[in-house]
Amino acid sequence: MSDTDYSGVLLEDVNGKFDVILDAVKGIRGKVDDLPTRNEFNKLKGDVKTIKAVVTQNNLEVNDYNRRITKLEEVKA
Repeated sequence: MSDTDYSGVLLEDVNGKFDVILDAVKGIRGKVDDLPTRNEFNKLKGDVKTIKAVVTQNNLEVNDYNRRITKLEEVKA
């Protein structure tokens, strides 16, 4: 075999490896495209903070109601 034959084989091998890399990059790109943008993430983050504040306030109110109901039940008994 001549040097030309070897370079053809090496070139095919390198091209095959590039194809594998390109396929992997396409797969990663598809996954990255599905991720929320920074603005979307920040909006969700703000929404979660709002929900957390509302749930915390509701828990405080429920605990207060429980305390008041317990006192009423004690007075009634």
